[in-house]
Amino acid sequence: MPKGYWVSAYRTISDTEKLAAYNKLAGPAVKAGGGRILARDGRVVAHDAGIAQRTILIEFDSFEQAVAAHQSAAYQEALAALSDGVERDFRIIEGID
Repeated sequence: MPKGYWVSAYRTISDTEKLAAYNKLAGPAVKAGGGRILARDGRVVAHDAGIAQRTILIEFDSFEQAVAAHQSAAYQEALAALSDGVERDFRIIEGID
């Protein structure tokens, strides 16, 4: 079964306090949903229209698990805390195998 991934590329961070509140809630929500952080806040080289800003990659055992974790009450609470504190490109993608 192909794995599922969350890919999140932050374009701007306008409120670091909201981001900190989100991080406090999102980490446990991701872990409870079966997610494993593969990359976070490391070096980024951006190409084309990319922005070399905060980028996160999280792996789940399946695409369905990744979608369910995003829809969970715990992660929705984290999103509410984040609110308009950032602008980001967030995607859930299915792995190849």
